[in-house]
Amino acid sequence: MKWNEFSEWGRRVADWAQDYHLTVGDRPVRARTRPGEVLNALPQTPPEQGEEMETIFADFESTVLPGITHWQHPRFFAYFNSNAAAPSVLAEFLASAIAPQCMLWQTSPAATEMETRMMDWLRQALDLPQAFQGVIQDSASSATLAAVLTMREKALNWQGNNQGLFGQKQLRIYCSSEVHTSIDRAIWVAGIGQQNLVRVPIKGDWRGMDPAALETAIKQDIAAGHQPAGVILCVGGTGTGATDPVDQLLDVAETYGLYTHVDAAWAGSAMICPEYRHYWPGVERADSIVFNPHKWLGVQFDCSAHFLKNPDDLVQTLAISPEYLKTHGHDGIINYSEWSVPLGRRFRALKIWFLIRTYGLEGLRQRLRNHVNWSSQLHEKLKLEPDFQIVTPPMWSLWTFRYTPDGATDLDALNLRLVNAINDDGRIYLTQTRVDGQLVIRFQAGQFETTEADVMMAFEVITDIARNLA
Repeated sequence: MKWNEFSEWGRRVADWAQDYHLTVGDRPVRARTRPGEVLNALPQTPPEQGEEMETIFADFESTVLPGITHWQHPRFFAYFNSNAAAPSVLAEFLASAIAPQCMLWQTSPAATEMETRMMDWLRQALDLPQAFQGVIQDSASSATLAAVLTMREKALNWQGNNQGLFGQKQLRIYCSSEVHTSIDRAIWVAGIGQQNLVRVPIKGDWRGMDPAALETAIKQDIAAGHQPAGVILCVGGTGTGATDPVDQLLDVAETYGLYTHVDAAWAGSAMICPEYRHYWPGVERADSIVFNPHKWLGVQFDCSAHFLKNPDDLVQTLAISPEYLKTHGHDGIINYSEWSVPLGRRFRALKIWFLIRTYGLEGLRQRLRNHVNWSSQLHEKLKLEPDFQIVTPPMWSLWTFRYTPDGATDLDALNLRLVNAINDDGRIYLTQTRVDGQLVIRFQAGQFETTEADVMMAFEVITDIARNLA
């Protein structure tokens, strides 16, 4: 394709995308293909000659689309939504068209300076102190890895990158059992080792880390000759929305001089609403915080907001500046590649700029409030059904339940059959998790264009399919 042919296909793709988003609710939420079906439909060898775009696009619709689970479906109630608000998609289109590599200020000054401003807009939206500075990472997993590497370096007096971990005290990092598996992976990649990730017991309706148990674990590790390095706090865990008592845990961490990282990948978006901030009291005392605007806030994937009280710690951990990457003749500029593991960086800030300017913070707040309120209404309705049990209460728009009809024996197997039958039905999409060893079904509302009717439809689907199973 020549660039003078691009506009015709650009218009066709834009028209297709608009129609897709307007009608995606008419499709089954989850992909209907069987394993290997798409693979077998793709030729085993690449073409020797170029093909017409008409043919390629037709194959996209007939081969690719049936194998897509529709994350933009208004009744996608599984996992956490990966949203794609319309202005954010347009911004991604523009960023893809100009295709800048934004690793340094000099390689795209507008991208660097917009990232600085957009992260400050988000900081203000969350009401974090002005001292916090931010960087856009690709995902919360990368932000957490950066935090764990910083914990390691600070605990080793900045010698880990140079000397390695051999011969050092065993570093210990603390979290609850409710954290995301990205924490485990960060521990592996950082070379700290799975055995040195200490799982602290949880307690209470919020299923948060027990501060007294954290302090006991730290004292035991010090007595055993280990080196405590940091604490990872969870605000809105993936399984049940588990949320740690942030202020109490920070008290403990500060007593022992430990670096603290708050993983609020999903729930952090809700903190643009003042009435939800009681879920993370004292968060301004944390060393780093991450949340994903590409989840609940509506920004096109990928876009993760990583805030730092002292960015110098992160830069000292990650920065490498060979001569060809140095920017000469400018003082005070930021090269965000020194704030992240990858060197290459995309122009992600443009999506935030388009989104916030289009809806304003209040427009975004209202969407979040609607999701929380509608999910709560559904929770209250299902709670009244005698053969259903609410297992964990709503945390924002997330809660879990279990089908418990009289006479049922293997409830785990029954609930797995139920969630599979619901997803095979196609009208809504849910996932399962485990709470205290029991298999439960998880509901979460957060798709950008979902409506109250979409959320309430889940009640009919869940109850009808459950009773047909029985």
